[in-house]
Amino acid sequence: MSGYIGTVSGRDLNKPSTQGFQRLPRPKPRRFSVSYHLLTLRPGAAAARVRLQVWVEDGEAVPSVVGIWPTADWHEREAWDLFGIPFDGHPNPTRILMDDDWEGHPLRKDYPIGGEPVRFSGEE
Repeated sequence: MSGYIGTVSGRDLNKPSTQGFQRLPRPKPRRFSVSYHLLTLRPGAAAARVRLQVWVEDGEAVPSVVGIWPTADWHEREAWDLFGIPFDGHPNPTRILMDDDWEGHPLRKDYPIGGEPVRFSGEE
């Protein structure tokens, strides 16, 4: 949807433009991005926020943070299961959502889209 960008001298209704799309985004440095969003919770203090971001190629491993934040276990397993991003030092690198015999990682853009045969309970 197009809008009008207001300036000090006003806005030109005859020249609509879309704010934010004047330039193309920079290309991604690598295929995948693994991001950790950290938030400190202290009573009576402002919450500090930090984002750790790591760019990796296909098959390149990321160091696991489960030793520091145990709850990252499920998130790292989900990233492995659905995107195929391995984590070095993870205590249990197994599938969490897909079947153990599932081939591939379904949230990748290059994953083949196609139907799975439906299994009915009365058929073999």
